[in-house]
Amino acid sequence: MDTVVLPYPKVMLFDWHGTLVDTHGAMYAAIEEMLAQLDELDLTQHILPEESATTEDDEKLIRYIRIYRHLHPRVLAEQRISRTDVFEVLFGDNDVANAIAHKAYNDCYRNHYGCVKPFQEGMFEYLSYLKQLGIKIGVVTNRSREFLDPELEAVEDGRWLDLFDITLCGDEMIRYKPAPDSMPQAAEPLNENADKHLWYVGDSVTDMMTATRAGVTRIFYNGALWTPNWFEQVFAESAHHQYDPDIIVDDFDELLDLVMQSRSETIDTDLADQRPPRLPPRELNPPREEPDWHPAVVNLTYPRVVLFDWHATLVDTLDAMYHAVDDMLKDLKEMGLLEQLVDSATCKSPDDQRLVDYVRDNLSLHPKIKMDRKISRTDIFEILFADNEVAKKLAHKGFTDHYRKYFGTALPFEARVKDMLEGLRKLGLVVGVITNRDREFFIYELNTVDRGWAHLFDTEICGDDTVQRKPHTDQILKAAENLRTELGMDIWYVGDSTTDVIAAKSAGITSVFFNGAQWDQPWLNKIFPGTERYPYKPDVVVNDFSEFWALILSCRKNSMQK
Repeated sequence: MDTVVLPYPKVMLFDWHGTLVDTHGAMYAAIEEMLAQLDELDLTQHILPEESATTEDDEKLIRYIRIYRHLHPRVLAEQRISRTDVFEVLFGDNDVANAIAHKAYNDCYRNHYGCVKPFQEGMFEYLSYLKQLGIKIGVVTNRSREFLDPELEAVEDGRWLDLFDITLCGDEMIRYKPAPDSMPQAAEPLNENADKHLWYVGDSVTDMMTATRAGVTRIFYNGALWTPNWFEQVFAESAHHQYDPDIIVDDFDELLDLVMQSRSETIDTDLADQRPPRLPPRELNPPREEPDWHPAVVNLTYPRVVLFDWHATLVDTLDAMYHAVDDMLKDLKEMGLLEQLVDSATCKSPDDQRLVDYVRDNLSLHPKIKMDRKISRTDIFEILFADNEVAKKLAHKGFTDHYRKYFGTALPFEARVKDMLEGLRKLGLVVGVITNRDREFFIYELNTVDRGWAHLFDTEICGDDTVQRKPHTDQILKAAENLRTELGMDIWYVGDSTTDVIAAKSAGITSVFFNGAQWDQPWLNKIFPGTERYPYKPDVVVNDFSEFWALILSCRKNSMQK
C-alpha cells in the first residue's frame, strides 16, 4: 500500500455487507428473486439504455438483465458486486425506481436472510481497536433495520452488539445511497461533522459515490480483491473517475496502518502493543476447475451465423413428439423395422442397450423415458437403427404420419427465447433454424409460436428439404448455401441432442450443446465419451439461454479486443 496521509478520523463509518460481514448467499438469492419481478413492479421501463452505461461491464449487465431478468452467471459465480451497485447500473439517479427496487429486494430478502459471518478473520478485534484509539465507529448500510438488527445479533454469537456508536439503515435514510444524505445523518447524533475527518469505508462504487458527494474521506475496502486493471476501468477510464477512492485497502491491517499514519501525536506504548497481530494477506479462492466445454473456460470464435435446432431447443413440443414416437413404435413389425433394430450389444452405453431391448420387447418407450422427456426422437432412432439409413428414413416417415394427429401446440422452451433471438439480430448476427421436423409441421409451429417467429430467421432447413437428415451434414450445407457463406468455426449450431453435435462437428462448425434436459456431468461424459468409436464432443455446453447469451457477449468482447 502506498504511503498516504489522510486527516485523522474522528468518525469511521462502514458499509455492512461486503465490508464488515459476508451475507453473499442470501443477498444474491434475493436479487435474483427481485429481478424476476421487474415487469410486475413496472421497473422495466426505468432500466437505463445500454448506451448510457459507463463501462462495458455495466452495458453487459443492463443488456443481460433486460433480456433475462436475472444476473449474469459470472456475476453470480464471482459474487463481487453489491445489490446497490446493480440498482445503480440499472436505474442511475432515478430515486423513485431505486426506492421501488430496494423495497422489492427487502421483501425478497425476508425469504433468505439469516446466515452472516465476519468478512475477514479478526474483524471484531480490528473494530475494537479503532474504538480504543478514540474513534467513533458506525454502520451505514442500505440494508433495512429489520435485517441489520438480527444479523448484528447473529454475527459471532452477538458479540458485535455493543461495538457501534451509530447504525443507520436504508429505510431510515432520507434517500438510499449513493445519495449523500446518510453521511451527515449518521454524523449528527455523534456531534460530529460530515467532513474529511469522517472516513467512509465501503466495498462498492456506490459507496465511493456516496462519500464523494458528502465530502467525506472515501476508503475503498477491496473485499473482492479486484485487480488494479479493474480499478482503472471502473474509475480512471470511466464516468466514475470523479469518485476515485482516496485510497484502496485490501484488508483491515492496511486500514489500521492508514489510521496510524494520519495520527499527529505518538501513540501510547501500551495502546500500540494492544494492536491486533497482523494476519497473512487475504487471497482469492482458487478458481473452480470446469470441464473443457464449460462456458467459463472455452475459447470460441465469435459467430457470424447462429443456427438453432427447433424442438427441445427453441420450442417445446414434447407431448406431441412422444405420443407420435410411441405410436410409431407400435407399428415396427408391420413396417418391417422390428428385425432392423440393432444388436443391443453394439450400443454405446448400457442405457442405450436397455432402450433397444425395451423397444424390442414392448414396442414402446420405457415409461421413465417419457416421464423424463430428455431425449429427442432423432436420438431415439439413432440408438435403435444406428447407421441403417433406410430404416431411419422409414422410421422418420412413420413418425411424421403419426405426428399429424398431435402437432399444433409449440411453446417457447424458455420464457425469453424470443428476446434472445431479437438480441442476436440486434448484434448483427445471421440467425437460422435446422430441424429434422418436416416442413408441413415446422411452418405451422413457426407461425403460431408466441404470435409468430418467422421474421426472426434468415433461413430455415427442414428434415424433408434434403436427401439426408441430421446427423448427416446435408442440412447444414444447405443452410450455408442459402446464406451464401463458407462453413467455419464462426458458424454455431445450437442443439439439444447428440445428433446435433455430430452434424455440427462433421460439418466443421462450432457445436453448442443446449442442455435443456439438465443432464448432470457424469451423464454428459457418458453420451460424449470422446472415444475413437464415438469421437464427437460439443465445443461448449450451456444449461439455458441465459448462459448462452452470456457466452455470446463474452465472445463478442474478446473479438473486439483482438
